[in-house]
Parts: sequence; C-alpha cells; structure tokens
Amino acid sequence: MAKRRKLEAPSAEDLTRYEEEFHRESSSRGLMSAPIAQVAAEAATLHDPRPAEQRAEAAKDKADAERLRDAEGRGLVMLELAVDDINADALVRDRVVLDAEEMEELKASIAKGGLRLPIEVFPTPGDGQGFGYGLLSGYRRLKAFRDLYALTKDSRYQKIKAVIRDPEAMGGTFAAMIEENEIRASLSHYERGRIAVIAAQQGAFVNAEEAVNALFPLASKAKRSKIRSFALIFEELGDMLTFPDLLKEKDGLRIAAALRDGAEVRLREALAERVPETAAEEAELIAAALDGVDVTSDPKKGGRPKKAAAPAKALSSGLTVQLGEDAQGWVIRVRGKRVGRELMEAAMLELERLLDAP
Repeated sequence: MAKRRKLEAPSAEDLTRYEEEFHRESSSRGLMSAPIAQVAAEAATLHDPRPAEQRAEAAKDKADAERLRDAEGRGLVMLELAVDDINADALVRDRVVLDAEEMEELKASIAKGGLRLPIEVFPTPGDGQGFGYGLLSGYRRLKAFRDLYALTKDSRYQKIKAVIRDPEAMGGTFAAMIEENEIRASLSHYERGRIAVIAAQQGAFVNAEEAVNALFPLASKAKRSKIRSFALIFEELGDMLTFPDLLKEKDGLRIAAALRDGAEVRLREALAERVPETAAEEAELIAAALDGVDVTSDPKKGGRPKKAAAPAKALSSGLTVQLGEDAQGWVIRVRGKRVGRELMEAAMLELERLLDAP
C-alpha cells in the first residue's frame, strides 16, 4: 500500500511568490492572449455593421476623394482663391506694358459675364510676404478683379477662379509663364529678350543665350537669333528706352548691330537729350544717333549678344551696380531712383582718384 504524502499549507512567502509569478505571466500575454480571444478581436475589427448600401457609398466616396487629390495635384481642378492671397509680382512679368483700352474692355467683359478663363497660380509656402500663391499666368485678369473690387466693393471680386500648377513640371516658372503668353498673346521680340535677360540675372540660367534657348525651344534658329539681339538692346539700353515694346524689328536689329560695334555711348547720349513723347519720336532720336555709323555686321541677322555682363549687385541704398565690357572698354552701370548727375559726378571723382593712384 502506497504511503500517503503529507500536504502542508504554503507559507506566506510562497503565496507572495505565486502571486508575483501569476501577475508576470498575465501581463506578458495580455488580457486577450488566448487564441480564441485573438480571433474574436480580429473578426470584430473586420466586421462593418453598416448596411451594404452604406458600405458601397463609403467606398465610392473614398475613391472619389483619391481621384480629386490626384486631379488637384495635376492642375485639373479649378478653385476659388482670395485675390489678396495671390502675389501678382512673384515673377517678373514678361509683358512690358498693359494697354489701357484693352484693360477697360476686359473689366467690362468680366462685369457682364464673369471670368471665363481661370488664372494659373503656384504654391508659395513660407514666402515671407503673407501670400499663399504666386501668379503664374493671368496678370491682366487678376488686376481686373482687383480694380473692379476697388471700384464697386462687390464681394464677387474678392475671389477669383484659379488652377494650381506645378511650374517645375512645366520646365520652371519662367518657362511656364512664357509658354502661356506665347499661346494666348504674342510677345514682341523685345519682351522675349527682356525676360531672357532677367531670368539669367536671377540665376535661372547661366546667361541670356542659355535662357533664350531654354525658354523658346520651339522657335527657329533665326527667331532665337533675333531674340538674342533684342536681349542685347535690353541689357544696354533698357533703362533709357521709353517705348521699347513698340520697337520695330528692322530698327531693333540695326540697333543691336550698332551696339556690337561699340555705339552704346552714342545711343545713350542721344536718348538722354530728352524724353520722347511718342514711339515715332524715339525712333527718330535713335536714327539720328546712328546716322554715319558704319555697321560692320549685317543688321538683318540677329547674332549672339556680347559677352554677358556680370550679375547686377543690389546695394543697401536701393541702387544696383553692374559691371560690363564692350568694344570700347569696361562699363559700370548704376540704376535706381536716387541716381542723378550730382551723385555720378561724385562717383567719377572717386573713380578718378582710385585709377590715378600710383
């Protein structure tokens, strides 16, 4: 007969140890560590108690939201944006002047039938100026809305239809702006040359020639050559011309050819005599300055601009200075509202002192 084992009651220390082991095992497995509990939990998360019709509608809403986000990202959705949230000067515009009569016609059309063509903008987060978007195209339309609101205080003109674009996907901001204007409103050769020079000065391209090639890739070789000629005119005479956008192609090519032959000083002196009141008067001043100038290159051919001038440097006084070189030597160009004869004479004295030093 087997001997019975004597049972002993656990001590207080044993009970404490058992309790601690039980808590450790329970906390490591979790409250629902049993397989049946895990299966029940997963089934509960997968089960949607809504009726089939509501589940189908929710799935459709999710798909529609994904399509909307994709369309917005590709610039296919038109929005209404506050005009005060759009920086019209985020880019240097390629248009030189706005025709007053055409602007009045545009405002009358918008007031009568609304805006038919949305503007194009691009996001400018953290621009430091308080704007959410920069204007890519539609400068005249945006200005018309602002003018109409200032005139009527009608809330209809506080918001404008807009499409958000990604300019980098279009070749950059300058290229996107120019492409839009090339399609909808023909630019003059001077306006094309001007924006090419500005794009180069702002660091978007190495020089004006590279800018012309990149901004007008579909233009013929002859057309790009003419644009480069007008780019040269903007570089050398842009601050002196009163009606540059009305410059005829033939006259512009002759001026560019004369500039390559070193006629910059002669032309600037002629344009400084007086401010012309009409484009025809300005053309006469230029023609008189070029009388007797023997142009060695063919003015009918565009040609490449001179060696690109160094980028203009902005001074704390608000003036900009730029160093360049032409056939006659080095040129220092100073621009700004404070520039006058007295200031330049003082600068000349300082330059003479520097150059005359042993």
